Amino acid sequence: MLTPKQYELLNFIHQRVRERGIPPSYDEMKEALGLRSKSGIHRLITALEERGFIRRLPHRARAIEIVRLPETLAGRGGAGGRSPFLPDVIEGGLGRAPGAMEAADTQLGELNEPPRAVVVPVMGRIAAGVPISAIQDHTHDVLAPPEMLGNGEHFALEVRGDSMIEAGILDGDTVIIRRTNAAQNGDIVVALVDDEEATLKRFRRKGGSIALEAANPAYETRIFGPDRVKVQGRLVGLLRRY
Repeated sequence: MLTPKQYELLNFIHQRVRERGIPPSYDEMKEALGLRSKSGIHRLITALEERGFIRRLPHRARAIEIVRLPETLAGRGGAGGRSPFLPDVIEGGLGRAPGAMEAADTQLGELNEPPRAVVVPVMGRIAAGVPISAIQDHTHDVLAPPEMLGNGEHFALEVRGDSMIEAGILDGDTVIIRRTNAAQNGDIVVALVDDEEATLKRFRRKGGSIALEAANPAYETRIFGPDRVKVQGRLVGLLRRY
């Protein structure tokens, strides 16, 4: 099952190979699909390869080989048009939940489709314990149910440590974070301390200071001046493997 963007990219590659004999460059793909960065193309290419539609050949420029095509695309000779394949994943940049137009796009008939999932980028690890280095670059993706996300942009972090166990957050969990620089008392947030350390703690304002509270009596509450703490996002969900 292909998403509309995966189908559109496969169709574009197919047409370019038919017309010019070589696949398009990543820049050409990005421009054709209206994406702002090549990272989105990388994710789409990987998804098409995993589904067996294309194969990347090592040590060669533009080395993308089409292995097979959906029946509708092959039947038209790559003439373009809308895919009849309903998406099971919505490509999401920074985990942006599908909007009303995207949702309406997928309701073709009254088919009983499984719940869609949103791709959320994992941006490294977060300490639920002693703070660790600030949030890293995009490492991989996870899938999250759209009802967990709501509006806004989201990212995920892998939890290391046990300071939030009484809040139900365990070492090895993956937390889903809504990107924001604002927090209310009691929110569990990703806090950046001194622009160097990132930690997952409960946020509280105490007079002119900010307290980062653990949910484990073995850890002390840490108090900082307001200029030392920057909120990077607020916890909205959690994924766990058993």
